[in-house]
Amino acid sequence: MIKSLDYVSSIKPYVPGKPISELERELGITGSIKLASNENPLGPSPKAAKAIKNFLKNASEIGRYPDGGGHYLRSALAEKLSSKKVSVAIDNIILGNGSNELLDIAVRTFIGPGDEAVMAAPSFVVYSMAVRSVGGVAIEVPLIEYRHDLLKMAEAVSSKTKIVFIANPNNPTGTMNSKDEFKKFMKLIPDGVLVVLDEAYYEYVCDKDYPDTLKYFAEGRDVLILRTFSKIYGLAGLRIGYGITAKEIAAEMNKLREPFNTNTIAQIAALNALVDKKHVKNSVEANEEGKAYLYRELESMGLKYVPTETNFIYMPLNIDSAKVSDALLKKGVIIRPVGPKEIRVTIGLPEENRRFIEAFKTVLTSF
Repeated sequence: MIKSLDYVSSIKPYVPGKPISELERELGITGSIKLASNENPLGPSPKAAKAIKNFLKNASEIGRYPDGGGHYLRSALAEKLSSKKVSVAIDNIILGNGSNELLDIAVRTFIGPGDEAVMAAPSFVVYSMAVRSVGGVAIEVPLIEYRHDLLKMAEAVSSKTKIVFIANPNNPTGTMNSKDEFKKFMKLIPDGVLVVLDEAYYEYVCDKDYPDTLKYFAEGRDVLILRTFSKIYGLAGLRIGYGITAKEIAAEMNKLREPFNTNTIAQIAALNALVDKKHVKNSVEANEEGKAYLYRELESMGLKYVPTETNFIYMPLNIDSAKVSDALLKKGVIIRPVGPKEIRVTIGLPEENRRFIEAFKTVLTSF
């Protein structure tokens, strides 16, 4: 049998949150809830859902290839992102099959065997997977108080460094770095190093000290700002995200971007979700209410949690997280173990949050 490359064979595949249907089939149960993958519990934007239904009335269009460049969506994004301070052109936007694909394209465009990429640990596991898949070296810098240690990350940059990955807010901890911290960090990063700013949870952030990273794009810095329609817009199943960067960087990445990488329905849904301000507002409000409830309940249980700027909560435990997760699965509650003694729980609908707390209380009594 043909062997894979050494640096590929050593990679552990990404394990997504268990689907509800799979859990119920395995255990023979019904009425399960999933709080494992940070999906929007309100679902997709109603405007996006309506646009999809209208499109499918003429199903023959599915036989046509999608707009390979996503012209209308990129135009809408450029217009939405532009302001008096920042001008974003259509050529500054690149679309991906989720922002995850854009991470992979950036790595394949700018990293070769032996090149380095700096990232935090723990953070989004795909960063190191993507880097190692091309023979690159992942330099992981431990978090400090559950947040990116940006100064240590800047110190880790060497002549071999091609990319620095920053998830802000961070997944899995839900924490963010401030404007001042970013300002100091960017001053230390030399030209020729691409700073990938993963802002998948950007729309959920309520802290006014959250950095406006478009500022660095406007200054002509080597940055790639990644955002997605999978989270607050509720289009996770359609897989569509986007990047904002210099035209020259986007042009190089487009050389490796697969033709027709974003499908027609995803583009239509994203275009309509983008203008649905009411859905975004409702989603933020529901998230804040759910967050407050979970904070109160966890505090009453004497449990530690990390305050979050996202739609999930990271909890360090003093017991085996895998065993906790398995016990919750048997009660029809899917959460995510993200470390030996750490779990991550998506903030759901009120009834889902209550269900989780009730099940969690029961499970903890068995340990």
